[in-house]
Amino acid sequence: MAPPIALTQGDPSGIGPELALMAYVARHSCDLPPFFLLSDPAFIARTAANLALDIEIEQTTAAHAGDVFSRALPVVDTGRRVVSVVAGSPDSADAPSTLRSIERAVECVAKGEARAVVTNPIAKSILYKAGFKHPGHTEFLAELAHRHYGGDYRAVMMLWSQELAVVPLTIHIPLGDVAKRLTRELIIETGEIVARDLGTRFHITKPRLAFAGLNPHAGEDGALGREEIDVIAPAIAELRARGVIASGPFPADTMFHKAARTKYDVALCPTHDQALIPIKTLAFERGVNVTLGLPFVRTSPDHGTAFDIAGKGVADPTSLIEAIKLAGRMT
Repeated sequence: MAPPIALTQGDPSGIGPELALMAYVARHSCDLPPFFLLSDPAFIARTAANLALDIEIEQTTAAHAGDVFSRALPVVDTGRRVVSVVAGSPDSADAPSTLRSIERAVECVAKGEARAVVTNPIAKSILYKAGFKHPGHTEFLAELAHRHYGGDYRAVMMLWSQELAVVPLTIHIPLGDVAKRLTRELIIETGEIVARDLGTRFHITKPRLAFAGLNPHAGEDGALGREEIDVIAPAIAELRARGVIASGPFPADTMFHKAARTKYDVALCPTHDQALIPIKTLAFERGVNVTLGLPFVRTSPDHGTAFDIAGKGVADPTSLIEAIKLAGRMT
């Protein structure tokens, strides 16, 4: 039997812990692979009681979590207590528990005690107050990969759904900085990682990559900007020379209708919103964040901590359930 999936708690004041509980409740109807939650067991028990969820919770070890899953939600103690007592009111004092949950998840995969990592949402602003130095989840995971596997890893964010998969070439930077950061090297490196992992993780024999232009109408032959001519097209040509099936650059406003989506397996877009708006329009509840380029599988729900609804029992676990299912399929 394959090892279970390691699920992190996310920010304990957000919806992550309750989504984990709801996913366990739905394990049979959704045919979920076994997973265990890395958190403070007493906190998880309190959360379940506050939500009136009648489920068994059992503290265990990662090595025995697979045996526990059929009768109770396995919770592996991270050794970091959760101090927040009010859902929806995040506290930077909980940053150590949030980060330790992620660290332990990667440790478990590296040791063979887990088959994949699924992460619940974190609030970067809260972590920054506690001294967190990384831009986000993805960069932290790349550092943990280096710590446990050696080597250097370039992590790439892909948003996946049955309808559409997208990769933003630049992520959390001001729009005014995109043209400066969008280099041939960035496009080529990202394209190679995406093509490789679509083959090894998603078992697509010949993955087809389609690139969006940066400017309206993909620059209109230079009349609306030269990034397509000077940067994107040469990078696509180099990817083709390296054996990657790559096409574009295409106008972003015509890439995402139903017929267009049949012509590629993933769309790579220069800006964050070019990529995320279409997938969140098509599959808002079902989209999954997948990190490519790492030596282990990592998925995550495609939403944030939702502090405004945390603790009310109204959060939708669909994206987390899809993330767990996808991690199971990828492994």
